[in-house]
Amino acid sequence: MKRLTKAEEDIMQIIWQLDRCTVSDVRDYIQKETGGEKPPHSTISTIVRILEEKGFVDHKAYGRTYEYFSTVSKADYSRRTLKKFVTDYFEGSMNELVSFLVKEEKIDMEELNKILRDSESKTNDHD
Repeated sequence: MKRLTKAEEDIMQIIWQLDRCTVSDVRDYIQKETGGEKPPHSTISTIVRILEEKGFVDHKAYGRTYEYFSTVSKADYSRRTLKKFVTDYFEGSMNELVSFLVKEEKIDMEELNKILRDSESKTNDHD
């Protein structure tokens, strides 16, 4: 799976949120969320076309209007991105990542224990 730039990822997040959308829908969403000006149509259109070239979105044409939809789920992208992150920065070890989070006080032991309990219950639910 190809990597996304920050701008591409931002637009992809919006497409995942909206499910099926036009470039105008994305522009409206950005304006609503930021309270600022709508970004130029050409800017969003260019990013969406790049996402399509990279295989993250596809479209359905209704005359001259294109409706875009994701071809990669957010969960799948998250999983692959996290795996690459752990490989690049934590020697491929989730243990190293969790240890880092605990040391940096980004997660405390109570939260970690809750995650472990939740994980165990989900594993047991599938048995």
